[in-house]
Amino acid sequence: MHAFMWKNDTLGGIMPTLTLADLQAVTRTLLACGATIHELNCVRKHLSQIKGGQLAQWLYPATSINLILSDVVGDQLETIASGMTVPDESTFEEALQILQYYDVLDQLPPTVISVLREGAAGHLPETPTADNPIFKATHNLLLGSNHQSVVAAAEQAKQLGYHTLILSSQITGEAREVAKMFVGIAREIQQHDHPIPKPACVIAGGETTVTLRGHGKGGRNQELALSFVNELRQTPHGNDGIYFLSAATDGIDGLTDAAGAFAAQPVLEKSLALNLNPSHYLRNNDSYRFFQQTGFLLKTGATHTNVGDLHILIVN
Repeated sequence: MHAFMWKNDTLGGIMPTLTLADLQAVTRTLLACGATIHELNCVRKHLSQIKGGQLAQWLYPATSINLILSDVVGDQLETIASGMTVPDESTFEEALQILQYYDVLDQLPPTVISVLREGAAGHLPETPTADNPIFKATHNLLLGSNHQSVVAAAEQAKQLGYHTLILSSQITGEAREVAKMFVGIAREIQQHDHPIPKPACVIAGGETTVTLRGHGKGGRNQELALSFVNELRQTPHGNDGIYFLSAATDGIDGLTDAAGAFAAQPVLEKSLALNLNPSHYLRNNDSYRFFQQTGFLLKTGATHTNVGDLHILIVN
């Protein structure tokens, strides 16, 4: 019997004709064009020898018990760490179609495209599907998830005296659009005590996306917080008592040393004093430098536990 613990950013088992740099190029390119984690994992499964249920294939006929941490929205086991011990119904052809949809075939290493085309032509085995007997010896246990972290945060907020609302642990979409939603909820609570009265704490989780348009530095949580600040700027004198935090539970947001950032009236006031235009920094996807200058980055250091992102809205 084998016992494994794995999480969504576990790496390994790349096809022998590929390099780590090849896989990094795939991840970087697809994330930059706004691909979802499900699309990204579909491609990665077919560039690996252990993802998409293939680890279970290597372990069979031994019994395996797999302890899983999820940072995937919805906690689908086939998506967490690209489902190393879970049946996979996706195909090489579908992986190619994703690259074609985002028009990135010419941006990726030729070796990557070659592997996917060989597989689509039937020259490489597909990932094991649900009818494969290997999965009778495989047992998967979900130990931690974004939903659990959201519930724990809500309990803490209640103890601090807030009326609490868990909005969802499955928040997705462009960070800029999600920010507009949170500002709308803040205004509704501020003006009408709805859907919960003040003092209010609305908690959500998930994983937003950012379509890169500039060459700045940041991450999806910092982009979400900066978009929140930019929305507050539309009504600069009606924001007292509104506070927002967006942060990654692993303490690492994008390619930065910050977990996320805070958004509130003091952030807006500091940016105005420094003559910093939030819209300008958004256009360049430069949220890190905006919050670095205003002093509202959240830096926790690496927590080594990734269960997705947390979004916390407080209205006093």
